[in-house]
Amino acid sequence: MGRRMHFGPAGKPTTMKSGDYVKAIEVVAQLGLDAIEYEAVRGVRISEAKARRIREAAEKYGVIVSMHAPYYLNFAALEEETRRKSLERMKAAVRAASWMGAYAVVFHPGYYKGHESRESAVKLVVESLRPLIEFMEQEGIRGVWIAPETTGKSSQVGSVEDVIEICLGLGKYCRPCVDWAHLYARSEGGYVTSVDHVVEVIEKIERELGGWAVKPLHTHFSRIEYGRGGEREHHTLAEEEYGPEWRIVCRGYRETGVEGVVISESPILEQDALVMKRICEEEGYV
Repeated sequence: MGRRMHFGPAGKPTTMKSGDYVKAIEVVAQLGLDAIEYEAVRGVRISEAKARRIREAAEKYGVIVSMHAPYYLNFAALEEETRRKSLERMKAAVRAASWMGAYAVVFHPGYYKGHESRESAVKLVVESLRPLIEFMEQEGIRGVWIAPETTGKSSQVGSVEDVIEICLGLGKYCRPCVDWAHLYARSEGGYVTSVDHVVEVIEKIERELGGWAVKPLHTHFSRIEYGRGGEREHHTLAEEEYGPEWRIVCRGYRETGVEGVVISESPILEQDALVMKRICEEEGYV
């Protein structure tokens, strides 16, 4: 990948008034960014031909593509039909990701509701996703990882331990997506407040899953507002009354020496991606 840190927006740049993701990749590259997350959060609605044009643009401009799967997923649901629909949506996402050359498909695993323990919810997530791994093998899908994301609410499956366990259960097709804002909100401001916290998360993933899981480490960042139970809404880097601090996170990357793809989920997507890039340049880690 050349660089150690890669930055880009979650979706098309906010400054774009019109145009598709092919154009968005060109705009991102012109800004000096080199990553973009294709947002399929409302459903996977893209043709193979269109997806392949995204791949061509990404290769031309040297932009790393990832995808965010639909929000309406719950692999820990007690209702079989909910799990079945979640699986179909993930299959569609993974197939489209392979067409467009997206290396990671980020998703929210589900909810603890109805389970007597955290462990039983995580176990059901793993069992529910096994057919997806079989599907990927049958379809010959390579170079695409599914990436369970650390989530922002304490009611959601998605602690650091949860996502590691999911990946351990599913093997080589699974790597964690660390959303630093979510970890901060989930802990109601108690975590991701020091470089040591960031190092702890990165080292834990590397230790338990292996070096490949952090080459690169796929991450999301913004400042975030939280209340009881966690996440409320994302904020810009300029809104300093909200945490966490990006400089702390960048120092954690520098200390561990890992590669990172950092997707900005700030309300001013690409503008804060550029701010994060500049801060890491100041820290001597790009």
